[in-house]
Amino acid sequence: MTVTPEQTAWFQETFAKLVDNVEQVVLGKRHVVELAFTAMLSEGHLLLEDVPGTGKTSLARAMGQSVQGTSTRIQFTPDLLPGDVTGITVYDQRGGTFEFHQGPVFANIVLADEINRASPKTQSALLEVMEEGQVTVDGVTRRVGVPFLVVATQNPVEQAGTYRLPEAQLDRFLMKTTLGYPDHAATVRILEGTATARREVTPVITPQGVVGMADIARDVYLNPLVLDYIARIVEATRLATQVRLGVSVRGALALTKAAKTWAVAHGRGYVTPDDVKALAEPVLAHRLILDPEAEFDGVTAGAVIGQVMLDTAPPSQREGD
Repeated sequence: MTVTPEQTAWFQETFAKLVDNVEQVVLGKRHVVELAFTAMLSEGHLLLEDVPGTGKTSLARAMGQSVQGTSTRIQFTPDLLPGDVTGITVYDQRGGTFEFHQGPVFANIVLADEINRASPKTQSALLEVMEEGQVTVDGVTRRVGVPFLVVATQNPVEQAGTYRLPEAQLDRFLMKTTLGYPDHAATVRILEGTATARREVTPVITPQGVVGMADIARDVYLNPLVLDYIARIVEATRLATQVRLGVSVRGALALTKAAKTWAVAHGRGYVTPDDVKALAEPVLAHRLILDPEAEFDGVTAGAVIGQVMLDTAPPSQREGD
């Protein structure tokens, strides 16, 4: 099934409305907001890593408000337990039965604030739900509903009392990106609007609309030459000299899905190599494990992905042909 021009136009228009809506709160970061909604509409999850005060929580909250569904916030702390995330089963003495009390993970958009402050045991409570959209408590499996998006934040500077996210957890995030500080013009706009700054935004779309957009993105045409290009990029990460562990198959699938969403969000019913190039670093870099020697020398995962993209030739045939 191919995407019709009408579907493409509606998707592009709605995507722009969502981005514009969040930009009322997060000024001067349109590209990052576009990446965030690309992750959501690709049925993936987003990891925001940046220093305090750059708007990570504001972005996640505004995304939740833009969708007319349910959104929750979990403040991760060292004493947080897995049951505080997924929910617990409680015995009702009056009825003589066990009742399940849902945790905050049962929502359309879940903000996991400072996720690296929780213990590995609590972090692992998100593994099943992020991959399969379900929670198993006391042997009973429950669906969390659709759409389902986890937006997690972490501070890369302050490491005291934190636990590094394991590779299995990182691999479940479709994208990892940073907001960074706003430029001078955006900073002036922020300061000018301190008295009238918007803390909340109005909903733009329903959960059913998000599901419909995800269905459209899934049907975007992807030429076999572009699929081959993605496969060659992923294989090149595994052969890079500075890399101890390259991109997994899950990472290749994530790049494929994200490229489809990015293409239709920009008004095309087909994926081009430029779509793949635009998303390679935010989708793939956090999945690499570098050699200790390379890390000591200051090599970054982003730099490795950049070199891989330079060394991997894109297909020469145009997608519209």
